[in-house]
Amino acid sequence: MHVFRCIRESCGAAYPLAENIHTCPRCGGLLDVEYAFDREAAAQWPALWSGRRASLRKLDSSGVWRFRELIPFISEPESAELVATLGEGNTPLLDSAAAAGFAGLDAIRFKHQGFNPTGSFKDNGMTCGVTRARALGMRLVGCVSTGNTSASMAAYASYAGLVPVVFIPHGEIALGKLAQALEYGAVTFQVEANFDQILRLIFRMAESLGLYLLNSVNPFRLEGQKTIMAELLEQCGWREPDWIVLPGGNLGNVSAFGKGLRELRDLGLIRRLPRLAVIQAEGAAPLCRMMESAAAELRPVERPQTLATAIKIGAPVSWPKAVRELRASGGVCVAVSEQEIADAKAVIGRAGIGCEPASAATLAGARKLRAAGVVGPDQDVVAILTGHLLKDPDYILRYHAGELECGGRPLESRLANRPRIVAAEAAALEAALREATGDRLTAGG
Repeated sequence: MHVFRCIRESCGAAYPLAENIHTCPRCGGLLDVEYAFDREAAAQWPALWSGRRASLRKLDSSGVWRFRELIPFISEPESAELVATLGEGNTPLLDSAAAAGFAGLDAIRFKHQGFNPTGSFKDNGMTCGVTRARALGMRLVGCVSTGNTSASMAAYASYAGLVPVVFIPHGEIALGKLAQALEYGAVTFQVEANFDQILRLIFRMAESLGLYLLNSVNPFRLEGQKTIMAELLEQCGWREPDWIVLPGGNLGNVSAFGKGLRELRDLGLIRRLPRLAVIQAEGAAPLCRMMESAAAELRPVERPQTLATAIKIGAPVSWPKAVRELRASGGVCVAVSEQEIADAKAVIGRAGIGCEPASAATLAGARKLRAAGVVGPDQDVVAILTGHLLKDPDYILRYHAGELECGGRPLESRLANRPRIVAAEAAALEAALREATGDRLTAGG
């Protein structure tokens, strides 16, 4: 029988999946969706999932619902009617010798979730969250967001015929993400408070408003996000990487990844758990501080500060799940500076891959872990790039213009690629091109 299960060891209460709840009614703890999997049948799932790649069915074309045996909260007959999918998932695994050299590794691969329909990993979770809302008969859905969640929810809700409502910290969202939420038709409020304050407020108001909340406190969001691990392992030929490195904001991804990996191990589809490494920005690193001090509870950062807006969260709601998964996998959490993020982002960009600022924290973190000897040079490392390059174009333009700063402190644009102004004359253009390319022009090239 599939149930909700409170993750607190002192509680562990179970509730039917038919209930419309986000947290434990008894103790207020976070909930897992717990399934009664058939381990014997699971042995055939990799072949089944692979075979579906050639299918033209809507569910099989989704990189989430192709793995639907891992997310059976909705039955197969219902799913065709209720699933809201935009063809999410199916994202590439890319390698880069330049990025590996920067990190001091023999090799590194990037699982790029920016290739999703709205440009971030949130789509993997939102297809499940919005599907759940439809199954419950909800009409109004909402989220508090610094960007990617709002864009994803607005798209999926509108596609599914629901009404999306977005609450954004005033002035704390990249314009590319705000533009998406507006274009996808979301009713959008910029609230004069930070992310954590708004989330606490909306969580209390959701029931009275008739609003189905789609932040990562919603366990069905994480069910969709955990399928990223199934797709990654399929791309790895079901050989587990040594490390999976990912940025940490509200900590939903590490919670989802860890749960998915444990389920795959318990089903016998992988032999061991990859180690998880969560990377936070120094100005928004409450989980890192907690783990460094061996504290029992997370102490929020009251005024989080980072240009990587996707991880600018001081009181991450999913921290108990994140701690559970880091401990289960022997994982770590480290913080990186704004300069380290900016440098890593420029390296990823010059490799022709590109990503949003928060994503670049993964390469910065991998480099830091390698320098500390935590990660070996020959270990198999996969870094998760959570969002597309164009999520925050203002950051890119300011970096290359040498105008990037955080908290009043300027950052160095060590790999700046400044645009050049040149006269409309052949001689001037040729001279400028030779200077810019190191005189590498060749006849007929």
